[in-house]
Amino acid sequence: MPKVTVHRKAHFNSAHRLYRKDWSDEKNFEVFNKCSNPNFHGHNYELIVSLTGAIDKETGYVYDLGILSSLIKLHIEENFDHKNLNIEVEEFKNLNPTAENISVVIYDKLRKHIPNHLELEITLYETPRNFVTYSG
Repeated sequence: MPKVTVHRKAHFNSAHRLYRKDWSDEKNFEVFNKCSNPNFHGHNYELIVSLTGAIDKETGYVYDLGILSSLIKLHIEENFDHKNLNIEVEEFKNLNPTAENISVVIYDKLRKHIPNHLELEITLYETPRNFVTYSG
């Protein structure tokens, strides 16, 4: 059977601050600029979850996108949407919530619910021009 990649797009809004606790405010501003604002700032994140695998002969699916949508809603949107990532999301209590780190956390949260025979890739848009891709 041919290998095909299917995609599911999702959206969440979150606030964060890029900084290191062990650096001064001056050093944080030097490295992270306005993203280190002590009062935080927000983004309208666009998430694309991609699964690659063989087409199932019985269903014609690589994976049921309705199930994928539910997994994203339960494990990502409900945990990240309208949250301050630094304060309200456990994974970022000691991890700088950069787009890179957020994509890895999303991958790890979803990977345990996706069958192992499927390749998983996360694409996370922080802005329309800034995005990252992570595939494990």
